[in-house]
Amino acid sequence: MTIDNAVAAANSKHRPAPPDRPADAIATGEQVADRVRQIVAAMAPRPVTPLEADLRLIDDLGYDSLRLMELTVVLERSFALPRYRPEQLLGVLRVGQVVDLITRTLAGA
Repeated sequence: MTIDNAVAAANSKHRPAPPDRPADAIATGEQVADRVRQIVAAMAPRPVTPLEADLRLIDDLGYDSLRLMELTVVLERSFALPRYRPEQLLGVLRVGQVVDLITRTLAGA
């Protein structure tokens, strides 16, 4: 799956926001979390169900360094986020930490 295909698949499952409001402005925290989990699960080399917050991206889901970079790009594009700096991604090793990172970024924290 290419990055563009992953972004298109992630975005196709969600209604677009009205033109005067960005998508993240109308999404609840749980909607954002669900969407992040869907993207993580769809891109996982080794899918696991149910996708629990404490699952490790590398050890449990089979992500490698390249796939983690692709996941980052897909999340940035899907949520219209600025590019993450490498130091912002340090320690993001589990599904729940990915969800927290995206929700914090959308909240402006």
